[in-house]
Amino acid sequence: MKITTFDPMIATTDAGTVIKVFRELGFERTHTAEANDGLKDVERFRMKNCDGYHIDIAQIADLPQDITLIRMNVDDFEEAYQFFTEKGFTNLRGGSKVETKSNISAVLVSPSGFAINLIQHYRK
Repeated sequence: MKITTFDPMIATTDAGTVIKVFRELGFERTHTAEANDGLKDVERFRMKNCDGYHIDIAQIADLPQDITLIRMNVDDFEEAYQFFTEKGFTNLRGGSKVETKSNISAVLVSPSGFAINLIQHYRK
């Protein structure tokens, strides 16, 4: 398994406020994506600063509180998924994976509560 992207991600009910804070820190929005995974609408914002650091922000309507995750893009989702589940990570959705036209993903949580948003983007 090869990690292709690794950066922090904030899931929040108020993305506008979070985006504003990071803009004030010198980050600019580089990408916005909307997805409907069958359970809730999600809008994702990718930001980058002049030094090349990235942060992802996800607007999710029904979160009880903001959460911080690590976004990890990989070249082989199933291999990475198996790696983490063998280490005790559980799928936040009970085994359900989110699949869109462009990627497959799952939020995996360690026994201590550390969360990873595991993603594989499909290459055309």
